[in-house]
Amino acid sequence: MKRLLLLNMAIFLAITVFGQKERNAIDDKDKWNLSHLYQNEKAWEEARDKVVAEMPKIEQFKGKLTKSSADLLACLEFSTKLDKEASRLFIYTSMNSDQDTRDSKFMAMQQSLEQIFADFGTKAAFVNPEILSVDWKVIEGFIKEQKGLAVYEKDLHDMFKQKEHSLSEPEERILSRSSMISGVANDIYGTFKDAEMPAPEVTLSDNSKIKLTASAFNKLRTSPNRADRQIAFEAFWKNFNNYKATYGQMLYGNVKEHIYRAQSRKYGSAIEASLSPKDIPVAVYQSLVDNVNKNLPAFHRYLAIKKRMLGVDTLKYLDLYAPVVKNVDLKYTYAEAQKMVLESLAPLGSEYVNTVNKAINERWIDVYPNTGKRSGAYSNGGAFDVHPYILMNFNESYSDVSTMSHELGHTMQSYFSNKTQPYPLSHYTTFVAEVASTFNEVLLFNYMIKNVKDDDIKLSLLMNWLDGFKGTLFRQTQFAEFEQKIHEEVEKGNPLTGDYLSEIYGNILKKYYGNTQKTCVIDNYIKIEWANIPHFYMNFYVYQYSTSFTASMSLAEKVMNKEPGAVEKYLKFLSAGGSNYPINLLKSAGVDMTTSVPFEKTIQAMNKVMDEIETILNKKEKR
Repeated sequence: MKRLLLLNMAIFLAITVFGQKERNAIDDKDKWNLSHLYQNEKAWEEARDKVVAEMPKIEQFKGKLTKSSADLLACLEFSTKLDKEASRLFIYTSMNSDQDTRDSKFMAMQQSLEQIFADFGTKAAFVNPEILSVDWKVIEGFIKEQKGLAVYEKDLHDMFKQKEHSLSEPEERILSRSSMISGVANDIYGTFKDAEMPAPEVTLSDNSKIKLTASAFNKLRTSPNRADRQIAFEAFWKNFNNYKATYGQMLYGNVKEHIYRAQSRKYGSAIEASLSPKDIPVAVYQSLVDNVNKNLPAFHRYLAIKKRMLGVDTLKYLDLYAPVVKNVDLKYTYAEAQKMVLESLAPLGSEYVNTVNKAINERWIDVYPNTGKRSGAYSNGGAFDVHPYILMNFNESYSDVSTMSHELGHTMQSYFSNKTQPYPLSHYTTFVAEVASTFNEVLLFNYMIKNVKDDDIKLSLLMNWLDGFKGTLFRQTQFAEFEQKIHEEVEKGNPLTGDYLSEIYGNILKKYYGNTQKTCVIDNYIKIEWANIPHFYMNFYVYQYSTSFTASMSLAEKVMNKEPGAVEKYLKFLSAGGSNYPINLLKSAGVDMTTSVPFEKTIQAMNKVMDEIETILNKKEKR
């Protein structure tokens, strides 16, 4: 009895808030194995010291890069070798830090690397200006002469395309040295939000008390109890509002950094500086924002369906994550999630599915939330000679199953690209990165709908899929519009305070959700939501969720319809890495992102889902 009591106490102490455990209470099989990167910290230190010892050797190439093809190749291969090992070093520290953001040890290791890399960047600042000092025809001749330069041709060509934005060697040194302070706003943001900002304690409608961490809030916002959702929303966002000045300064600092770098390289704007090197026209970004704004009536139709299914007089923002079908709670264990995801991916063939199974069984994935763990989810495929890793915070909701499928999409693109391409061509751009992830979500939805007969479960799944349109197409474009606006404000010379950021965000939010028409009421405290979005620190990243979603809808349709060659083209796309420009890669796979066709097809698919939902609802109401 005493032993049982002690065991129960241990379990109680391990579970901290809303089912969140201490990391040592989680089974090893459900935690990623970072020893695949380095066996231990000593091995990491030895690898770091070796890289540091090699770095000064970059200077031996100075003055030789345009003398011969052999010298150019030697320099590029030397840099590639260092970059590959440096990425692995950095990934080890960052993912260890993400396990528990309260532990400063790995953050300190990460900071030491940033200093080392900045020093190397300064030493290597001569490389680009020296290569650009000659005509492209000289470099083109080198490539024909030296076969080993073929893998660097695209990067070299891109360098010359961006020649007008390159600087002199002294200027490149200064800009490289500034990398020591770049990312500081993002680092502070992550540490404060995930580790140091106090979480409020709330009392729910049943008088239970919980600490409202990010994980707890994400779970409570899906509660069927509206009173509890109200409690959670007010406490969570008002807590953020207590620190709006701090969050405002962090985001303002981040935006200023983007603009400083854009202006230093003589770009017309921060958005141009972000998109141009990836060969993405700014018009693609603007077209997305414009198209979404034109199609807000489709989004408002979705909100009206949500209101109808919830049976509320007024739809509020706090209702958007609530279950809409009574007595249907789509909960799945991690084992069930594995089965569903694996079976949904079957159309992509045995190699794809077997590799996903390997990722699950060989500890590529960190599954559950634990105290201090970074919130959200991501896949990191930057360790070229190892394998990708996935961080999740699995809470057994269908959304978590979808997240698992999503992140595995990233992982498989990294896996195939790293397997197929040489290191210099293995890095795919973010514009195509989200295609692979959202493609998997489409397959998962299709699988679920095909295997469900019950109308209530089907309704729940259909609405969950519509929530995906909301979250990926409309919400991410809403974020993109906000991000564009705040950069434009600073470029005009206007400062960004917490209050001003909330005003800008609130106005965009109300427009999207039809607040004036009472389509969905936005309470004033929601305006601070911008402070909880880490992607605003990623320099025009979020729009790619939306463009990728429209691309993946078209590509997945081809695969599901068993169009001849569709699977082969898609797997070739996943294996292409950065061997071509993103627009061209997608064209080869079967979708043209320079037209409005992918967007129009996505809206048609959304309306088709809403038609199906309304048909089921009408049938149920006649019973």
